[in-house]
Amino acid sequence: MANNKSVMTNWRWWMCGLLFVATTVNYLDRQVLSLTAKEFIYPDFHWTDEDYGNITAYFSIFYAVCMLFAGKFVDWMGTKKGYLWAIGVWSFGACIHAGTAVVTASIVGNGTIEQVIADPSLASGFTNWLINTDFHISFFGLFEIVDFRSITTITMVVATVGVWLFLVCRAILGLGEAGNFPAAIKVTAEYFPKKDRSYATSIFNAGASVGALAAPLMIPPLAKNFGWEMAFIIIGALGFIWMGFYVKWYDKPEESSHVNKEELEYIHQDDAAEAAAGAAPVTEEKQVSILKAFTFKQTWAFITGKFFTDGVWWFFLFWAPGYFQDVYGYKASSGTGMLLIMTLYAIVTFLSIYICKLPTYFVEKKGMEPYSGRMLAMMFIAFMPLVCVAAQPMGAYSAWWPAIIIGLVGAGHQAWSANLFSTIGDMFPKSAVATITGIGGMAGGVGSFLINKGSGQLFTYAEGQGSAFTFLGFEGKPASYMIVFCICAVAYILAWSIMKTLVPKYKKVEL
Repeated sequence: MANNKSVMTNWRWWMCGLLFVATTVNYLDRQVLSLTAKEFIYPDFHWTDEDYGNITAYFSIFYAVCMLFAGKFVDWMGTKKGYLWAIGVWSFGACIHAGTAVVTASIVGNGTIEQVIADPSLASGFTNWLINTDFHISFFGLFEIVDFRSITTITMVVATVGVWLFLVCRAILGLGEAGNFPAAIKVTAEYFPKKDRSYATSIFNAGASVGALAAPLMIPPLAKNFGWEMAFIIIGALGFIWMGFYVKWYDKPEESSHVNKEELEYIHQDDAAEAAAGAAPVTEEKQVSILKAFTFKQTWAFITGKFFTDGVWWFFLFWAPGYFQDVYGYKASSGTGMLLIMTLYAIVTFLSIYICKLPTYFVEKKGMEPYSGRMLAMMFIAFMPLVCVAAQPMGAYSAWWPAIIIGLVGAGHQAWSANLFSTIGDMFPKSAVATITGIGGMAGGVGSFLINKGSGQLFTYAEGQGSAFTFLGFEGKPASYMIVFCICAVAYILAWSIMKTLVPKYKKVEL
């Protein structure tokens, strides 16, 4: 019996697995739109790339604003209740996308969308008002969502109403999804010592890649056989199932019946080491206000890392299926289309986990201080996305080359992201982890807004210009993709340089 008690339990890895599943579901929900948009939703709502770009861009803004407060909410509510609220809200938001076509039809007229378009006499009074109004909507003159003065046909009314309904659904989805990473990073800080956090984060963060990898196998077939609405409902319902397991399994390690004394000592080894070094024991976790958090250079370093690089990941997440259809003619529901997306995310999933071990190599094999080792690893990772500039040129030989190259960029991003998240646990006390994560997430959402909004406008413009639009030897839409690829290529090097300037050496934040 004594021997059994001396064996350390491994419940922390079960919790890591639970975080992995939540992140997988998170990205499945996020991918339903991108994998059904071009083939199924565009035709129903008569959208352009600019319409889709507006939806993805403003989703990023909703997500960004919610991230600012989601971290603070998780710190205040507690990891268990905060996480349950987050996944419950985003699962609800995912499911209600299914009702947008029905609601759009009821708003624009008496009949289905196509019936109203074919017979204008069926149009509602609201539709006729929109066609004749001078009203437009913008935020402080900066971000204009729609200008109703440009609406001249019922088709454009349908597209506009559909965009607005999707924006509402995406806002609810973003509100819930904003809580995933602050809560997951907080659980990781609770259950893992510093030396294991980067690896643990890379494992649960791989759920983003696995979700994106599973998505093309699940979502297009669902949409093709049961309708795109059912794809949203079925995938959205997975989150409610996860909530049941989380309620049953999660407790803080000090309160969990699954964690024995040996594992608890392992989890808190950093506290013991700091105490041995003469640091004062933490008797009470101090909370940090959002405004106070902005006074630390370490916060701004994290903001920089998220702002410049999150948009790269989200761009490929939202636009890769459309890219393979627009440039190479492979629909997401086709066999080749599904294999291209799967190949891309298979590379991301498996390669990113190995790249995440770089900091461990520098710390354990080269004897470097953890922060210095992590930053050195991130410098090497920052050079990986440079291969992005070769995606479009190599696509002239085969669509498989862009899939492989984008996969390499995505693997680099996930490794970068895992290490970036781990810098929070390195430099901030556990009580501030979710708050700082939320602030950085907000910055990442703003960066994503800019790249998605700009891409949608650029792609629509390039398509309209045709061969008159050129860049580096490419014409039309391929030229516009090449522009965005070049931006993605240099984003990480720029981010790392600013981060290193802000925090050249490790310094822990004292509250």
